Amino acid sequence: MAASSPAILAIGLITATAVAFSAAPVSAAPKPTEAELRAQLKQLNSKVDKLIEKYNLKRVELAKAEDAAKAAAARAAAAERTLTEAEQRVADIARLRYQNGDPSALPGFLLPTDADTAALLEQLTAEQQALVATVAKARDDKKKASEEAAALTDKIKADAAEVDKQRDEAEDVIDDIKDKLEDLVPFGTGRNSDGSWAPELPSGSDNITSRTRLMKAQVEKNFALPFAVGCFRSGSSGEHPLGRACDFMMSSGGSMPTAANQALGDRIAAWALQNKDKLGVKYVIWKQRINQGSGWRAMSDRGSITENHYDHVHISMN
Repeated sequence: MAASSPAILAIGLITATAVAFSAAPVSAAPKPTEAELRAQLKQLNSKVDKLIEKYNLKRVELAKAEDAAKAAAARAAAAERTLTEAEQRVADIARLRYQNGDPSALPGFLLPTDADTAALLEQLTAEQQALVATVAKARDDKKKASEEAAALTDKIKADAAEVDKQRDEAEDVIDDIKDKLEDLVPFGTGRNSDGSWAPELPSGSDNITSRTRLMKAQVEKNFALPFAVGCFRSGSSGEHPLGRACDFMMSSGGSMPTAANQALGDRIAAWALQNKDKLGVKYVIWKQRINQGSGWRAMSDRGSITENHYDHVHISMN
């Protein structure tokens, strides 16, 4: 068999190399870590807050511009009334001049010799001129204010539309990151293949189960909690003595939470139910209602804000 030429060997080597490279898997870009996603979320939330602040400032500017336009219109209306009064004064002056001889139409020797009448005419003329000047200025002010208000209104509308667009874009990204963060919520321990949950004994110095401990840690990680969290307590019914429940306080206890903390409680309750199957949540109680995963049901009145779960979100675990 004839020896291969150097050219054929070179071609074979190049071909083999190309095949090797094409067969090699292309490494995917590494997924961002949970810390990186949370940092991105924090930055975007800050961006949205600034956009909303800017939007509200522009709304305030627009309201001020509209007030300025209304004030200008009021000044113009007052000027119109003043003009009407001035025109009446002009008519009065004309009558007085007619009665006393019109200086513009009579020879000098027939001009009024009554000093009081002459002074009155001079005063009325000066008053008329002042009123006309005031009306003219008011009309100019009205025109200028109206033009400025209209221009500002157009600019604010354009800016507000851009702010809305930026806010929507940022919130879309935030929703995407939140979805990714939800994917990072770990699964609770002791889940059976059929979806049920194996019983767990409490452990550790906090006397709660590992599933409860994981749920508590995840809530603390995902939300800025304003008050203490209470889990195990003895001598009570329900899951607390079993280490299978936590109360996330939305007030100092016994008092209604602020509107902001009520909204926070809503979000925590919704989050727990959304991650029910991952974490092993059995049910959530909040605002005298219970939700076991199939919707909220009203509960009977137990007599107090705390007993009716208005001041805390209660999460029980399987």
